This record gives sequence, C-alpha cells and structure tokens, in this order.
Amino acid sequence: MDAAHSPLAEGFSLARGGLVDRLCDRFGPPGHERRRVVHGAVLAASIAWLPLLILSLFEGLAYGTEVKVPFLRDFAVNVRFLVALPILILAGPMIDWWWRRLVLEFPRSRLVSPVELPAFEAVIERITQLRDRLLPDALLILAAFTPLLLVRTELLMSEVSNWHVASTGHLSLAGWWFDLVSTPLFRFLLLRWLWKKVLWTLLLWRVSRIPLHLAPAHTDLAAGLGFLSEGQRAFSPIVFAGGVVLAGQVVNAIVYEGATIRSVQYIFIAYALLAVVLLVAPLLVVTPVLFKVKKRACLEYGALVTRHDQLFDAKWIHGQRSPEDTILGNPDASSLADLGASFAVVQQMRIVPIDRPALIALAVAAGLPLVPVLLFVTPANELIGDVLKMLA
Repeated sequence: MDAAHSPLAEGFSLARGGLVDRLCDRFGPPGHERRRVVHGAVLAASIAWLPLLILSLFEGLAYGTEVKVPFLRDFAVNVRFLVALPILILAGPMIDWWWRRLVLEFPRSRLVSPVELPAFEAVIERITQLRDRLLPDALLILAAFTPLLLVRTELLMSEVSNWHVASTGHLSLAGWWFDLVSTPLFRFLLLRWLWKKVLWTLLLWRVSRIPLHLAPAHTDLAAGLGFLSEGQRAFSPIVFAGGVVLAGQVVNAIVYEGATIRSVQYIFIAYALLAVVLLVAPLLVVTPVLFKVKKRACLEYGALVTRHDQLFDAKWIHGQRSPEDTILGNPDASSLADLGASFAVVQQMRIVPIDRPALIALAVAAGLPLVPVLLFVTPANELIGDVLKMLA
C-alpha cells in the first residue's frame, strides 16, 4: 500500500490564523516567519511592560520606599511580561512545526490510505476554517477582561502596599495600564494557546473516526499512534512559561509576605499535575479506538498464538506435519518466539498514546522555574551543605 500524498497536510498550521496572525503580518514580510514572530514578541512585551515602567517612574513608584513593592522589585510582574509573555509567542513556530509533522505522519506511515485521504483532508479543511474565524478570538478577548470584574489583586499579594496603588489610595496610572492592557494581553495569549489545544483535540477526535490502518503489534505500544506523544512534549515551553509566572508570584510572597518555600510547595506540585493532565487530555479522544483495537487484537493474536503452539507441539513433540505450515509459517522455535513477542506487545499496548519521556519532559518544564526560587531563598551555607551531602 503506497503512502498517501496530501498537500493540505503539508500546509497545515494551527499557530497561524485569527486576529493575532493578521496583526503579526503587519510587523514582518509573510515569508519571514521567524522575523515576524520575533517582532511580535518584542512588540507585545513592550506594550505590556514598558508603559508600566514609564508610568511608575512618573508617579515615583518604580523604586524607593514609598511602597513596599515598587515596580522594579516586583518579581512576578517583571518575569511575567519580560520572560513568560515572549515565550508564549516565540514558541509558536516550533509547536506548529511539530503539529504539521504529526499530521503528515498519518498519510506518511499509511495510517491513512489513499482511499481515506479525502475524509482526512476534509478534517484538516474543517479545522482550518475554525482556526481562521474571528469569533473565537473575540470571545477570548472578552474572557481576558472578565476577571477584572472579580479580582483586583495579584495572586499571593493581597496585603502588601505596592505600585498598583498611588499615595492617594486610588489605582495608580501604572495600575490602570496593568489592569486594562498588560494583564488582559497576557491572558489572551495564554487562552489562545488553550484554544489551539482545543482545535488539536478536535482534529485528533475527527481523525480517529476515520478507518485508520492501526497495527496492534507496533512496538510503540500504541498501535502506531505513539508519535502523537511528541506533540504533547512540544508544549513544554508553554508549561515552562506558566511555571515562570508562578515562580515570580512565589518569590513575591516569600520576600514581601513572609511565606516559606514549604508553605507554597504544594502550589508547584498542583501546577505540575494540572499541566500534565491538561496536555495529556487531548490524547484521550483516541482512547476508545485504541481500546477496541487492543480488545480485538488480544483475541485474534491469542487465537493465532494458540494455533501456532498447537502446530509446534504436533511437529516437535509428536513428530507430525500439517499442511497449514505454509499458512502460518514453519512452526519452529524462532517463529514461536516472534509470534509470542508480538502477542506480548499487544497485551502491553497502551490505550493512551503517551510515553514516560513525554510526561517527564512536561513535569520538568513545570518544575524548572522553581530552581531559581530555591537558589534565591536558600542561604548559601545551607545550599553548599546540601550539595556536599549529595556528593558524599
């Protein structure tokens, strides 16, 4: 069976499309994707952070002792807009490259045959149409502003005077910009990635409804769908960006509110678990298909192994020959071992196509921002002592 060729799959993209893509096209030639993305990241960071610096300097809230948390010493806000926000934009091309590669893998690995190719391309076309609609972006913008009606304080920073509020007791100019521009912009970019994950999940679900040529004995232990795990691992930069935001909040709480690393450690654990669950969730849509394939394959391969073992016993134990040898292969020890190994693979087959390295990569990306926090709050003598204990 020849591999199917799909021009639509070759041009597939989820990172493109929508309001953001139309705006980014204004800051770089369409053919220069990397330059366009870099310019967009610099512009977004400048819009979110630079006015906060200028306005807080103008009001005397950028540094000094007028408030306990001046702007330049607000770890959470600075890492959010100077580190996490650019990552949300710069990670786009890499993630999009992985998604395109995974989509191309379906026809390339013959999971989708030429007969099913029209149905496969119809799925791609439908997802692309959803990607290009402006309504989802409009709803995301609305969702980005909605929390302003519910929460007016930073996470873990509720009782400390800071640059958000001027000496008059009212919201400062920088505080207004933070609430009305910087924070909604960051939320929008984060929610936009969640929307892209929804589109990816929908694509996988629709593709799983196509008759795929799955191989239960595939050594990836996922009937040939193990490559989908790489798509989840590609999301590590987004997970890392979320961890950076959380780390900044934790440092603020430790420095300005007397929190300890032990009192906030469960926040990082909860975030790591939540990130892994959210990123593995899209793969659950193919679980029903894999479950049916595994259930059927266990019966079929089990019957084949039984018949082969019967022939092996008849040939080598009882000295008999069977005309079925030409159908099942020679019932010798080598074929017995090969067939037994295939049956073992079928029994070990996962109904969720995610592997341990992908889970570890996501967990590391979520927890890596905690390392600078630990270095920041741990006294040098204790840190050196801990290192020496580990080397001893």
